[in-house]
This record gives sequence, structure tokens and C-alpha cells, in this order.
Amino acid sequence: MANRITDEMIDYVGILAKLELSGEEREQAKEDMGKMLDYIDQMNRLDTSGIEPMPHVFPIQNVFREDEVTNGDGTEETLCNAPETKNHMFVVPRTFEQ
Repeated sequence: MANRITDEMIDYVGILAKLELSGEEREQAKEDMGKMLDYIDQMNRLDTSGIEPMPHVFPIQNVFREDEVTNGDGTEETLCNAPETKNHMFVVPRTFEQ
């Protein structure tokens, strides 16, 4: 029922969303928002008395594991082709003066 949506509501939503709507866009927004409210009303009329609430529509579960290193950090392989290293780090030319 689009008549529940007033021009003032559209203006307010436009301000919140930082939108500038033309006259045609305002009318379309009123119609669309009315359809959304009608759909919500339709959903509210459904009998859900025997249905348990669900936190998510898909069955999900957390999979916890110990945080263990299984493949090492690869430092030696990473640094093996470096022209120069120091204390397990790359040595690079200075890029700025102090």
C-alpha cells in the first residue's frame, strides 16, 4: 500500500542516503517502498508458531583447530636468492636520507 509512504518520508530517506531524487524517481521510490512494506505485512501474517527460529538459513558450524605451523615459515627458501641478507632479512639500498 504505497499511500503509507509520504513525500516527507522520501525526503528524509533521501537525506539519510545522501540522494537527490527527481520527481519521477521520488514517485518510483514511494511505490517501491510501499511494495516492501506490503511484503513485510504479508510475512507478518504467516503462522510461524510451530517453527523454531534459525540463526542462519544454511547449517553452519565452526571448525576449530590448533594453530600449528605445518610447513614452516619458508625464510631460508625466500632469502636463498637474495643478493645480500643480514639477520634473516633482505638488505636493500637506502631510499631516503636521515
